[in-house]
Amino acid sequence: MANTKKMDYVLLGLLSHEPMTGYEMKKRLDSSLRFFWGGSFGSIYPTLNQLEQEGKVTKENASSNGREKISYSITDIGREALKEWLKKPAEKDEIRYETLLKLFFGNETGFEGAGEHIERFEEKCKDELQILRMFEENLSHYLEEDTHKYYYLTVQFGIRTYESYLKWCEEAKRLIEEWKR
Repeated sequence: MANTKKMDYVLLGLLSHEPMTGYEMKKRLDSSLRFFWGGSFGSIYPTLNQLEQEGKVTKENASSNGREKISYSITDIGREALKEWLKKPAEKDEIRYETLLKLFFGNETGFEGAGEHIERFEEKCKDELQILRMFEENLSHYLEEDTHKYYYLTVQFGIRTYESYLKWCEEAKRLIEEWKR
C-alpha cells in the first residue's frame, strides 16, 4: 500500500479524536506527527473527498466570522475501517534521509563536504530532540489518559532515535578527522 493510501488512515486517526478542518489536520501533521509522518494540502483534501464518497467521513459547514470552514467528522464506517487497519501488521517501515544519500556518494565531494552534511544533520537532530523532550515533559502530566500513553510511546521512540543519531554524528565526525590525517 502506497503512502498516499496510508493518508486515509492518518486522517481517520486524527478524526477519531475530534472533528477537524483540513487546515487543522495539516497543522497536526506538521506538529505532532511530523517526526514520523507528513502530508500536504494536496494529499489531505483529495483524501478527505474520497473518504466522504466512501462514507467514512462527513463534512459540515463550520464557517464563522465570514470565513468559510468545513469541519470533518469520522463516521462509524470510518472508525471501523481505521480499527481494521490498526489490527494489521505494518507493511513497511522505512527511514529516508537525504543526508545519508549524500554521504553515500560523498566520494565526489570529499571529507569536507561530508563533514558539513553531518554538522547540519547534528544541529537538526539537536533541535528535534529538544522539541521531543518538551513533548515528553508535557505528556508526562497526562498519562492517566490512555490516548496520551500512546502519544508518549511515540515520543519516547523519537527521543531514543535522535539520541542515537547524535551518537552517530559524534562517531562519524571523529572518523572523518581520523581519515583526513
